[in-house]
Amino acid sequence: MAANEAGIEVTAPTTGEVVTEQQQPQPQPQPHKLDRKWTFWFDNQSKQGAAWGTCLRKVYSFDTVEEFWWHVFPLSIFSLNFFISIARSFLYEQVFKPSKLPGNADFHLFKDGIEPKWEDPVCASGGKWSVTSSRKADLDTMWLETLMALIGEQFDEPDEICGVVASVRQRQDKLALWTKAAANEAAQVVTLSLSLRLTCAWLSLPAMSIGRKWKEIIDVNDKITYSFHDDSKRERNAKSRYNV
Repeated sequence: MAANEAGIEVTAPTTGEVVTEQQQPQPQPQPHKLDRKWTFWFDNQSKQGAAWGTCLRKVYSFDTVEEFWWHVFPLSIFSLNFFISIARSFLYEQVFKPSKLPGNADFHLFKDGIEPKWEDPVCASGGKWSVTSSRKADLDTMWLETLMALIGEQFDEPDEICGVVASVRQRQDKLALWTKAAANEAAQVVTLSLSLRLTCAWLSLPAMSIGRKWKEIIDVNDKITYSFHDDSKRERNAKSRYNV
């Protein structure tokens, strides 16, 4: 058997005649598109005297599963389901561990086009759900689960979400989920009965509030709290408005 530019020459099994078969191009694997584009940001506030936000830097934007995991190896080698099944156990060991960041650093994942700042027009009227952690391993786990929930559109009201921030501090680390409409109490905390949740699911309507859904995702038993950005601007230790 010999190969040429037109195709591959093979011998016919019955006549012995040499014929040429055209090589079919291998189909290229198609990227698995996400519902929206996301951007990672990094901010290191360890520099004394630096105004907040002056050290904020855009790191990387992506809108496909492949781009999200590009740091390790090509997704096309595996099926999507297999790749996702090993993501938590192997790939995450290579990337996105906020516990490895220096002290006073913040790592953000926000919807593309939204900057992780109170002044951003989308965030201006919003607030944040917060949870603290004294164990680095817990921070890493909650961060990963929140990333997967965001890019996987697991929240019932995804349009209300701005992004998530992991803050590494000396005494206690913090994870915060930013939303865009702080005054929308129904989206933040309201709980529906089981029958109403089933009805909402059947009608494709929001069934679980953002706060309760996030608490379920990060698997914590203690209360998590919600503060308004406007309150935080006025006083450093602003009181929380909601809790679940």
